Amino acid sequence: MIEVNLPGPPGSPLVRGLAACLSSVTELPLDVLPPRPGDDAPVAHALAAWKSWLAGLGFGLVPIADPRSFQWAGWWIAVVDDSRSRHADGPGRQVACLAFGTPPGIVLSPQDASLLGAATADLPISSAYVLASMHPVVPPLPAPTVLTGSVEQIAVAPSAGAPMLLVDTVRALAGRGLDGDRYAHGEGTFSPRAGHRPGYELTLLAAEVLDDLAAEGVPVDFAGTRRNILTRGLDVNALVGRDFRIGDVHCRGLRLAEPCVHLDRLSGPGLIRPLIHRGGLRADILTGGDLRPGLVITTG
Repeated sequence: MIEVNLPGPPGSPLVRGLAACLSSVTELPLDVLPPRPGDDAPVAHALAAWKSWLAGLGFGLVPIADPRSFQWAGWWIAVVDDSRSRHADGPGRQVACLAFGTPPGIVLSPQDASLLGAATADLPISSAYVLASMHPVVPPLPAPTVLTGSVEQIAVAPSAGAPMLLVDTVRALAGRGLDGDRYAHGEGTFSPRAGHRPGYELTLLAAEVLDDLAAEGVPVDFAGTRRNILTRGLDVNALVGRDFRIGDVHCRGLRLAEPCVHLDRLSGPGLIRPLIHRGGLRADILTGGDLRPGLVITTG
């Protein structure tokens, strides 16, 4: 996503807010979206124009049936009622917002900045839309290269919501997680009530992400990210779909550990947006063993 401010008048503030959200998520300039932000078009007309335009690009703007319970590890656009902003539109005082994460929170609110970081489940959302590809063909993966790095820090939390504690050594338990961590003992916020949930045994985060955030004026300590392993010198995102080893411990990268409103509540506010697509990796532990700082991480 890109930062997009509310376009200036004339025109409906809600249409202009929706246009800003659509521009942000597609990373296309506002002036290429139909109708133009200054056009005095009603919301229904603007939505119809955007749907036709997006269809020509191979995308659909799909209505969400139950926005307050919607879970999607990506962006979606919400129309929130009862805003106090002077830019709210219509009798319902509506504003457009962009949501992200599972559980989701507001990451862009061109009409009402006070909604940033709010949980969508707590908001009066009257309508919402997700941008979906009409051609979900997965391109061939490039030939894998050998990746290497090292463990810089390790952290665990004994229960859901408890502070993360740095440890010098920890036992990785195959099929469970790190000994002493909430997910290894089924006590995490997102631990399944029955059965096994892939991707909740181990999380990794690149130390370079924290370095970049500090340089951007958003200092975050490793414990605040609520990830287990802090790496150095490793492209963590490139481990999705790949097996790797931390010392003698065999792991499998499953998906990105995208930020969510739960993380924002515990360690934020303001953590969702800066960690989008750089919040780390979710992995499973295939064989157990001891982990400690200094161990080599490799796909070789």
